[in-house]
Amino acid sequence: MKKNLVPTMGLIAGMALIIWSILLSGNINNFVDIPSVIITVFGSFSALLISFPFKTLKNIPNVLKMLLSSPGNERTELVSLFAELSRKARKDGLLALEDELDKINNPFLVSGLQLVIDGVEPDSIRDILELKAETIERRHSTGQAVFLKWSELAPAFGMLGTLIGLIIMLAQLDDPSTIGIGMATALVTTFYGSLMANLVFIPIASNLKVQTDEELFTAQMIIEGVLEIQAGTNPRLLEEKLLLYLNPKDRNNSKKTNKGTENEKSNEAINNG
Repeated sequence: MKKNLVPTMGLIAGMALIIWSILLSGNINNFVDIPSVIITVFGSFSALLISFPFKTLKNIPNVLKMLLSSPGNERTELVSLFAELSRKARKDGLLALEDELDKINNPFLVSGLQLVIDGVEPDSIRDILELKAETIERRHSTGQAVFLKWSELAPAFGMLGTLIGLIIMLAQLDDPSTIGIGMATALVTTFYGSLMANLVFIPIASNLKVQTDEELFTAQMIIEGVLEIQAGTNPRLLEEKLLLYLNPKDRNNSKKTNKGTENEKSNEAINNG
């Protein structure tokens, strides 16, 4: 995993544009109201405590770490890895793959190869790995659900704060000079709720969904690769099949890299001969 600063940059840029637009035609102090922050932020979080088990909410920091991390181009590396594993399995047998497990950093792939080494039936391997993939999806979808729910609650509590402000304002109609200020203060909570939902919570949920889809797609690629190795598929055919999981640009780059590697191995074999 490597750091992904794009979401942070997007948040900062969004806030900067909003503040800039306010400063062009108004006073930033009109948009600062502590009671509105309390109602919108802490009120919506209180409702979130009711909506989800506390153990789920405790996992929010870990979910945010996932947001700020960008997985490398794992599928491109997996194509080469599966090709090597396939060659080794065809040359030395499936049991020889056990020596390679400690060198692999992908737990999902390691578990699949271990099942192959243990001689588990192909259908059982597929069922087990697909169940693990579903577990990953369920775990990640919980984080998405938290932020989607928060994106619903924040505007609702913003509107609630607006209603509270209007009630207080209407109770003081005997002083017309306070109506303008009271109306502005009442609307600030709606502004906070909409800002939180559309600039923070909905984008976070969308980002998490994209990352989950990517991880599940990679898991499907691993399942196919593991089963092809168990079936003794020709490494060249295995590589061609797994290349279909890459986008066209990565597919071409991978082909060029693998072709160069094969040429080096051929030249080395000729020189040794």
